[in-house]
Amino acid sequence: MKALALKLLGGIVLMCIFFLLLLWTTADNHLLGYPQPQSPGQPPTNLGKQVYDAKCAVCHGKEGKGDGPATAALDPKPRDFTLGKYKYRSTESGSIPTDDDLLKSIRKGLHGTAMIDWESNIGGDSLRAILDFVKLFSPRFKSEKPKPVQVGLVVPISNATIDAGRKVYDRLQCSKCHGHDGKGTGAEVTTFMDDWGFETHSTNLTEPWTFRGGSSIRDIYLRFRTGMDGTPMPSYVGAASDRDLWSVAQYVASIARKPAWSMNEQELRAHYGQLDQEAKSDPVRRGRYLVSVLGCTDCHTPLNPTGNPLEGMQLAGGQRWEVYPFATFYTANLTSDPETGLGSRTDQQIKDALTKGIKSDGSRMLPFPMPWPSMAGLKEDDLNAIIAHLRSLPPVYNKVPELEKPNVFSYLWGKFQMLILKKPMPAYIRSGNHGAPKERSLSQAVTSGKEKRP
Repeated sequence: MKALALKLLGGIVLMCIFFLLLLWTTADNHLLGYPQPQSPGQPPTNLGKQVYDAKCAVCHGKEGKGDGPATAALDPKPRDFTLGKYKYRSTESGSIPTDDDLLKSIRKGLHGTAMIDWESNIGGDSLRAILDFVKLFSPRFKSEKPKPVQVGLVVPISNATIDAGRKVYDRLQCSKCHGHDGKGTGAEVTTFMDDWGFETHSTNLTEPWTFRGGSSIRDIYLRFRTGMDGTPMPSYVGAASDRDLWSVAQYVASIARKPAWSMNEQELRAHYGQLDQEAKSDPVRRGRYLVSVLGCTDCHTPLNPTGNPLEGMQLAGGQRWEVYPFATFYTANLTSDPETGLGSRTDQQIKDALTKGIKSDGSRMLPFPMPWPSMAGLKEDDLNAIIAHLRSLPPVYNKVPELEKPNVFSYLWGKFQMLILKKPMPAYIRSGNHGAPKERSLSQAVTSGKEKRP
């Protein structure tokens, strides 16, 4: 009887605390996501800043450094505006872009990236306001003026010019990065690091719909003429004449393959049959591609505070994800290390984890942050290719902690805020490696991971 009374008393106390917290939360609109009213006489927020904070800061960061909360999950990474370096320009190498260059990227977006076409999402005045605000992040726009390319006589397209362009392609050694066929075949290297410290890849020149700066012959000519600042793609001014640059631009345009959406059934069967043959001939390469497009590296490689991968920790796990109110997760080590990675796992165990969420001990993973349901339909050949790539990774000892579950009250309170108060719950991706390499003990790693939320 006494025990029952104590339980009832404890329940009443918890309910009182619960309702006090509810009253405190609802009394503060700011905590529910509503801005506090401005003080009388406070100047209105600049339109550019207002739109930037609402639409752009999630990727580019509040200070324009490309370090917004979404950065860790994006590939390629958002632009760091503070450096004043831009790839897609109509200005000479090393010059800042024109306003029209920047507006084009804002209006039309950049294909194959998280940068959408804002023209269809916000009004014209807001587009110009964003442009003016973004330029404030770099002092270059105050001290320098853009140097637009002076396009000379456009060389008419012809078979002779295209053939001359192929020779220019060879002479400029474009095949070292893009391959002799423009698809990377036979290239010496296709993966590089850009000036921001992020991995970048040479473009497949046979797929012009992926050209972010445009795919017209003039656009291609400008890439050769201006270069792509911040990347290994140089300007060829001085290395080739203007006529040569027009010729090689025409050649690149001529090697474009037919896009899949323009093919008939017979062409599609032949195209995908060839792709399947190429994939099966090199499963490790195929697996590397799949691991990249599935975003495995985004979560399973620990990052430094600027969002760059930690050196020597490729797919070694140890990222810390705080997903309130569910749990704090630590991403798994996917390298071939036998003790802390996948080295001692069978192929079937890895497949079960990827497609069914079943861990090696038989327990089931939540469908987030590890999105195994989205991989449940992977073909056997693709799974084998992924495993072949993971097996090829050098072993990295990095003992990763188990997930940390919240207490029952924190969990219920968080769910109440989500479902009843409609309050978005925070999720944090912490920089650094929260696993334990050989030189650190597991207890040290867990202790260092228990930092306070901002």
